[in-house]
Amino acid sequence: MSELGYIPKELCFDDEARTKLINGITKLSKAVKSTLGPRGQTVLIESTDHLQGMTVTKDGVTVARSIDLNDAVENLAVRMMKQASEKTASVAGDGTTTAIVLTEALVKAGMEHISPDHNKTEVIRFIQDLSEKVIARLEKKSKKITKSRLLDVATISANNDKELGKIIASAYNEVGPDGVVTVERSQTDKTYAEVTAGIRMDRGYSSNLFINNHKKDECILEDVRVLVCDHEINNVLQIQTVLEPIIKGGLKLLLIAPCSGNVVNTLAANVARNGLQLCAVPPPSFGFRQHELMQDIALAVGAKYFSEKTGDDLSLIHLGDLGHADKVIVGKESAVLIKSNQVTDEISTRIEQLKEQQSTTKNKGERDFINSRIASLAGGIGCIYVGGVSDIEQKEKHDRVDDAVCAVRSALQEGILPGGGLALYREGVWLFSNETDEDGEFGGKNGEAAIDILEAALRAPAEQILENAGKPSSLLVNTSDSTENDSWGYDVKNECSGDMYKMGIIDPLKVTKHALRNAVSVATTILSTNAIVTHARA
Repeated sequence: MSELGYIPKELCFDDEARTKLINGITKLSKAVKSTLGPRGQTVLIESTDHLQGMTVTKDGVTVARSIDLNDAVENLAVRMMKQASEKTASVAGDGTTTAIVLTEALVKAGMEHISPDHNKTEVIRFIQDLSEKVIARLEKKSKKITKSRLLDVATISANNDKELGKIIASAYNEVGPDGVVTVERSQTDKTYAEVTAGIRMDRGYSSNLFINNHKKDECILEDVRVLVCDHEINNVLQIQTVLEPIIKGGLKLLLIAPCSGNVVNTLAANVARNGLQLCAVPPPSFGFRQHELMQDIALAVGAKYFSEKTGDDLSLIHLGDLGHADKVIVGKESAVLIKSNQVTDEISTRIEQLKEQQSTTKNKGERDFINSRIASLAGGIGCIYVGGVSDIEQKEKHDRVDDAVCAVRSALQEGILPGGGLALYREGVWLFSNETDEDGEFGGKNGEAAIDILEAALRAPAEQILENAGKPSSLLVNTSDSTENDSWGYDVKNECSGDMYKMGIIDPLKVTKHALRNAVSVATTILSTNAIVTHARA
């Protein structure tokens, strides 16, 4: 706050405002788009957020997030461009660089083709309408993913690293279509995947006396009864009605419940002295997430969930209220419940509800949480541990693997298109040769301007990939089996033309369409801006 009692502002109008916006867009885009394609370059970033104060990456959103400019107006443009890339990343997991390339191309073409004679509002409306038509065409053209194509998507998204592609594809093949694959840093220089066919909890045993496999420091039980409740058990008498038949029948028991220290000690002592086969694990997570996860666990193992929130009385529990797991493996910090692959109608209904919930959730963290819940109920959970000789190498590889994992997930959800920017390029060609709407009209000069702007933008990603490889854009024109085969394009890595599907150069539909949609949203906002207000700098 200044001595005036308010914060003075600086105003920027018309050509001056638009010039500064374009300068900001150009600076950000130049840094980000150099990473696009198999021959894209890495970017070295000075950053206090990373070990040794720097990181090397080919991930567009990481580069974009690292950029802030001195000039206030230029920086506003940068922040708007970041929105396009981050929104694409949060919804589709990949396509951040494509979104930025499209945004820059739309804005620059808009500045070139929109003159004072045009109705800017009408041009923008035409661009938005045409982009939705393009997306609808892409959705019709998409193909379902097969196992071999899944490997191609993983390899391409990992910057054409075949070894990483194999690891990612193998993990997804194991977890199934509803499974989830996550990415973590490895403690070694090796990169590998681990897949769990069951429910993983982020809680381990309450006492090390429950350990029965001392080689691995784990409690492993097979053919186990499972008690699921969020009541705090302060006395073993509270669960006496199930403990007695468990002990008499020589059965095994896993308690997923908050237990007092006295109860844990009593149970652990009986395990150590009397050879009882049981284990106590605290409930996973916290707050509302804990309640939802406990419901999922109970549903998956066929147990009744005794919850204080619903007023259940734990003293009424009996053996029939317990669930069953084929095997449980409880470590110090996590537990895995392995169950049969049979999916009941009740579980199927819950999965459909979760998928619907996920489609309306905008927060990436919430979507990831719902993803893991779906995986626990229906598929498996895989984790890829990324290693590297140095921290810089590990961070760069982690970004690539994370992109690839998200790209594969998107491809499984909505199918695939020819890669290398070709799908969008073909739509640009279609716009150029079909410059009429359904009524056979241009929409006047405003419609023509919109077509010219969108056509230029749709060609931009493919042309940028060729530019990064040092190849002329004329190669796209020369791959001209195109009129009969929309998937015929140029492979910049192997320097040859062919069918992109057969060459394994493919992109997920979900990534492509969200990159276009978000780019149009941000670019049209920038194009419609005529006055900019910023805080006055000293």
